[in-house]
Amino acid sequence: MSEETQTKRPARRAVAGERMFAIIRSPVITEKATALSAANQVVFRVPLDATKPEIRAAVETLFNVKVQAVNTLIMKGKVKRFRGRSGRRSDWKKAMVRLAPGYSIDLTTGLA
Repeated sequence: MSEETQTKRPARRAVAGERMFAIIRSPVITEKATALSAANQVVFRVPLDATKPEIRAAVETLFNVKVQAVNTLIMKGKVKRFRGRSGRRSDWKKAMVRLAPGYSIDLTTGLA
């Protein structure tokens, strides 16, 4: 193949320290997320504009672990009624992070 037909990947950009703390908003503690911990996976709530490489860099830096894979999905907000008026919950993004064998994250303790 010639160089003209090959597409080049953009270079990885470093994620700023403040952005890392903004990317990992909170862990998701549900029955399904707890069951995923047996498969060495952790689930986090992240901003809608967060990308997989940013999530990987943030988790690796903040928790000192090696990330094997990152899967993301957008949770669509539900339509709810409150006192007869209808409203809508906002959409949010879920990131399921698979850790490399031998690594774990204890979500019961803080980052400090």
